Amino acid sequence: MNIDPRRLRFLLAVARFGGVLAAADELAVTASAVSQQISKLERETGHALLRRVTSGSVLTPAGLALAEAAEDVERALTVARSRLEDAAAAVSGAVRIGGFQSFLATVLAPALPDWRNRYPALRFETVEADEADLTRALRTGALDAVAVELDAGESYTPPRGTTDVPLLDEPWKLIIPSGALLSTDVIDLSRLGMPWVGLDPAAASAKAIRRVRRELGGEESTQHTFFSYQNALALVAAGEGVTLAPALALESLPTQGVDLLDVPGLGMRRVVLRHLTRSRTASPTLATASALIREAAAAFSYESSGM
Repeated sequence: MNIDPRRLRFLLAVARFGGVLAAADELAVTASAVSQQISKLERETGHALLRRVTSGSVLTPAGLALAEAAEDVERALTVARSRLEDAAAAVSGAVRIGGFQSFLATVLAPALPDWRNRYPALRFETVEADEADLTRALRTGALDAVAVELDAGESYTPPRGTTDVPLLDEPWKLIIPSGALLSTDVIDLSRLGMPWVGLDPAAASAKAIRRVRRELGGEESTQHTFFSYQNALALVAAGEGVTLAPALALESLPTQGVDLLDVPGLGMRRVVLRHLTRSRTASPTLATASALIREAAAAFSYESSGM
């Protein structure tokens, strides 16, 4: 089997964004170009990698296996790139990073001991806050960079004067009360007769919920609004509704009383590191910190963390 690794990014995009058309938009190519690359991969592997469904395309078991291998390749290249960038760097001082709870606790905090060993003169200071407060702090210079969550299914442009560095994409999961569906072969939320448990309208999760409502159906009312995913899980377990959550946010939370479903078409949450456009080139400290954060995000694995 002789696989051209350059084609793997096309399969990975289909896996992450739920279909050929969405992958084409993300890669800024035509749908035909994506289909051609997938077809060549199928010939190279001798396996069907996609299965057509009414809502688009889903990966076959062989396609999923190859997409996982593609993620390993992507992760290895990102780690190698970041290590090359900071291999000979001698940096010192403090870098102030803002973000949201699940990213800071699950990806950034566990990496701090290693960073102290590698860069004893570099000090990380973290701030957890909502996106609006983080953005203001970035603009005023109180923070050097902020981790921001986006719904990858929505197009967006970074705020003027800022640059976004992609860190990771993670799947949205549908959270429903345990046993609410007799079968998960076909998800029809309109038959559940349950409201959505909602989040702050500006949050990435809220945007994803609105998108999925349109695609999967379900009641339009939002009976509860939550700030923490721990509260969201408790509300769903109590039978008060259904919601979406990113895999990263569920890493250390109890999930008794709920079912977590991977549903085709839910899409991904994208986490980016946002900084002022002029900052990274002007600050070797921030450039090194950004490389370290990219490395930690690229090395993160849901499988190794128990998801």
